[in-house]
Amino acid sequence: MAGRLSQVASQIIGGNGLVGRSAASSLRLRSGMGLPVGKHIVPDRPLPVNDELVWDNGTSFPEPCIDRIADTVGKYEALGWLCGGLGFFATLGLMATLNDKASKIPFTPKVFPYDNLRVELGGEP
Repeated sequence: MAGRLSQVASQIIGGNGLVGRSAASSLRLRSGMGLPVGKHIVPDRPLPVNDELVWDNGTSFPEPCIDRIADTVGKYEALGWLCGGLGFFATLGLMATLNDKASKIPFTPKVFPYDNLRVELGGEP
């Protein structure tokens, strides 16, 4: 595929001249950087069983693709942590609902002059 693209690009840029050849070689090599994951290793023998479960990027320690967290955290311990976390947030929401001052006083108290209109509203003079 890269060869076809480089041929098309070299024809667009200038046929088989110097510029076309340099464009073809740079496109073929992806501007000198190579492939993003390194060279493709073509297997010459059958792959081992479950080979797709190991991420081998060429280092000396290939790592598994699936995290092995199931061995360290038990089923009931994970359930306890989940229930504890959900219980904490439910308690936090309940406390915020019970302590909601904006719903207890839906409007700001209005302050009137003359001792808050005590006499005008029927109070003792």
